[in-house]
Amino acid sequence: MEKYQIERTPDGDVVRVNKSGPDLLRFPIYNKGTGFTLEERRRLGIEGLLPAQVNDIDIQAERIYRSIVYNPDPVGRNIALSLLQNRNEHLFYKVLQLHLEEFMPIVYTPTVGKAAQYFSRVYRRGRGIFITPDYVGRIEQVLRDAAPFSDVRLMVVTDNESILGIGDQGAGGMAISIGKLALYCVGAGIHPAATLPISLDVGTNNQALLDDPFYLGWRKPRLRGADYFAVVDEFVAAARTVFPDVLIQWEDLRKDNALQVLDRYRHVLPSFNDDIQGTGAVATACVLAACRISGRPLMDNRILIYGAGAAGLGIERQLRVQLTQAGLSGDELTHALLVMDSGGMVTEDREHLDEYKRELAWPAAMAAKLGLEREQRRNLEDVVGAYRPTVLIGTSGQGGAFNERIVRSMAAATERPVILPMSNPTSITEARPSDLLAWTDGRALVATGSPFEPVTVDGELRRVGQANNVFVFPGIGLGAIVTRASIVTDAMIGASATALAELLTESDLESECLVPEVTRLWDVCGAVAAAVARQAIEDGAARDVDAAGLEQAIASYRWQPEYPHIIAE
Repeated sequence: MEKYQIERTPDGDVVRVNKSGPDLLRFPIYNKGTGFTLEERRRLGIEGLLPAQVNDIDIQAERIYRSIVYNPDPVGRNIALSLLQNRNEHLFYKVLQLHLEEFMPIVYTPTVGKAAQYFSRVYRRGRGIFITPDYVGRIEQVLRDAAPFSDVRLMVVTDNESILGIGDQGAGGMAISIGKLALYCVGAGIHPAATLPISLDVGTNNQALLDDPFYLGWRKPRLRGADYFAVVDEFVAAARTVFPDVLIQWEDLRKDNALQVLDRYRHVLPSFNDDIQGTGAVATACVLAACRISGRPLMDNRILIYGAGAAGLGIERQLRVQLTQAGLSGDELTHALLVMDSGGMVTEDREHLDEYKRELAWPAAMAAKLGLEREQRRNLEDVVGAYRPTVLIGTSGQGGAFNERIVRSMAAATERPVILPMSNPTSITEARPSDLLAWTDGRALVATGSPFEPVTVDGELRRVGQANNVFVFPGIGLGAIVTRASIVTDAMIGASATALAELLTESDLESECLVPEVTRLWDVCGAVAAAVARQAIEDGAARDVDAAGLEQAIASYRWQPEYPHIIAE
């Protein structure tokens, strides 16, 4: 494990390396390909290993972009981008930066789900670290031996069990960690050398993978209970020892494990769960944005969340905080948030209710006031008709769950219905924006979990905002890293939601779009990071940087994909 030695100068970054010749070209974070100058080629011992011409990074980016888009298949493009990342990281991030709107659905939702499914069949080269139960007792040494650099500040860690809406993908979940970190780098400007994707490969219960001769993961049933936490406990302790300033984003853990892991380790080292807290923040931002557009105060909403998994819980928690700050309490606060799962309305008198759902549950007496029979409480259409929500949020993974009857019923009771079908990938979204706008005569305020094309409403194109966690998690990470936060507080997550809602431009508001354009990701991440960092300071969680130096600290930390000058030691 070596130190990535970088020096910022007025003429650009200078990086000192201990490699030369073919070894240098094989190391993706140092390799510039045809971008090496003639002087560098002589000095670094790579003359003759490259064609004669020297190309700057922009020419290289245009060349590789044309070769990538020559393949019309999204999975093929994902593979091509992965191959680029594994040979020239600066060029990979330059291409992603220049074509972010086009390629974000390729490196992230929805194509990354396919990449996880095909991981073992298209595997070319390792990236990140796989931790298996075979390493218990020596995980710290594995991290020291396998990590490419010593100053890792950010890990995205998955146990691969709840990948998007497609479930247990075993070792293939590594594709998600890699994709998320790519967006941290291009959006927040965190240097790739400071990031490390981790797969806690504790087995799989996906029988198709276990039976597949090409499957590359730990070929045993998934660990549960004490055996599972023996691996995670040792990993967390090792990560904290080897990388003292590391921040962990937990990713795609099953809901019961996700909650336990978040609560178990958040005070051990700074960490957060994007599926719970990130999703909660971006959904809350969409609701706050809808309030700006409609003029309806937040406290006047009735919010129905359809889906009580990790995402639904995170959304409910974040909205509860916002509603409390808006002035609601007691029964009024409880009545403002109604959650449904596969068993119907989540109420205290339900049998066999999961422990974590008790914080979401309505009192039986409140549920009875809706006038629904027990069987009707299981039916979304009946509940919408009785509760008359102003906001309907989908995290169910049930494609088409928001049908025409339900949406028309909702729209009949509220002038500006807010509908957020957030399940992804596209195949499991609760409704398509074109249908939602048609069924509400264009009155609905809509954001989706997956990307959709604009919809024509009254002869004008309306951009459909993607309620994508990418608008919050890179900023949360950047704000926590720059302040060296000792903990990611709930208030820091809330600050990211409020900041995102306030970032809508007049054009966004006029076009009734609930989230900014992806092309603004760099600025959005910077603003969210500043809000998160300010909250870290206010909460007493910041260990480095004060309010006066905050903006400069964030700006100086951020990295752009331009080639550094390379000096061999």
